[in-house]
Amino acid sequence: MWRRIWQIIIKEFIQVWRDKKLRFFLIVPPIVQILSYGYAINFDITNVATAIYDEDRSQESRGLADRFRSNRYFNVSHFIRDQKEMKDLIDRSQVTFVVHLPWDFSQKLKAGHGAPLQFITDATDSNAAQVVNRYAGTILNDYTLDQMQARLRILGVRAKLESPVTLEPRAAYNPNLLSRWSFVPGVIAMVVMLVSLMLTALAVVREREIGTMEQILVTPLRPVEFLLGKTIPFVIISLLEVVMVTLIAVLWFEVPFRGSVVVLFLGTVSFLFNSVGLGLLISTASSTQQQAMMAGTFFLTPAIMMSGLIFPINNMPPFFQYCTYLNPLRYFVIVVQDVFLKGVGLKVLWPQMAALVGLGSAMLALSVLRFRRTLA
Repeated sequence: MWRRIWQIIIKEFIQVWRDKKLRFFLIVPPIVQILSYGYAINFDITNVATAIYDEDRSQESRGLADRFRSNRYFNVSHFIRDQKEMKDLIDRSQVTFVVHLPWDFSQKLKAGHGAPLQFITDATDSNAAQVVNRYAGTILNDYTLDQMQARLRILGVRAKLESPVTLEPRAAYNPNLLSRWSFVPGVIAMVVMLVSLMLTALAVVREREIGTMEQILVTPLRPVEFLLGKTIPFVIISLLEVVMVTLIAVLWFEVPFRGSVVVLFLGTVSFLFNSVGLGLLISTASSTQQQAMMAGTFFLTPAIMMSGLIFPINNMPPFFQYCTYLNPLRYFVIVVQDVFLKGVGLKVLWPQMAALVGLGSAMLALSVLRFRRTLA
């Protein structure tokens, strides 16, 4: 049995080595993906294109404007003269955030009344707009506190005005809040799924397309032996891909690896049960390699969107939150991120590992059953 499986494994490796396009697919796209995602996708919001619309032109309004100019999160590039110019800049996406100080700002501030103030944010990207407004609110709170302190000095009160609550934020595992540290490990999970799913989906279809499936069926090979011989090489290749992209993440992007290589290996193997099983299922249901590629893309895109890597699962509607429990990429993203950043082991990650093994076993069993029916 194992001798026959070994012969198929050798055949698959020889076929991969001889196929120049496949060799290119195995090496170049994963490297391009992790480099492009690592550099291009950045959720850290800095240098927000900002404009100041100061109708008051007083010392107080200039003082508030200077706080935005000296803050690293805001890049004050325009000083607006009227409403029309403000609208034009926002429409052309030259400005994302506008601070509007009305003509009676300082007058009401000196009189002790509530001074009106407007923040106009381009909310085309609603998440970014919320973050920008929080940044601006922090600056405004500090400015308000200083103005209240100055009013106390005018009244002859020497007491120092302080907030009754002092916030001391601490970001565990990612102290500088670098989105790259969170996202690059998730890209490893995406690359593993892409490679293993596509290669496996094309494996059986290729035999059928070139006409060698009938020759294989007349040999003493059993369906399980054939499937094992077809999938084991791609499991090994996928593990090598993990090593390659992990080295890029650690050495090039300087993402810390605080966990165990063994835990990452076990998590990857558990996840490969799922992607290889899905690839085999696609392969048995496809007649051509083009159909297999399209079906693989059809499953890959929603799996990434519902993995929690890009969009928080808690923000999804309840129905789709329940659907994510059937998505193996959801569990593998947690495993990879926690191994890299938290350094946790099986004691913490065993629920994710158990889910991956359970879903993978069911997927492989379904694939084998579907393959036997296809042969029949």
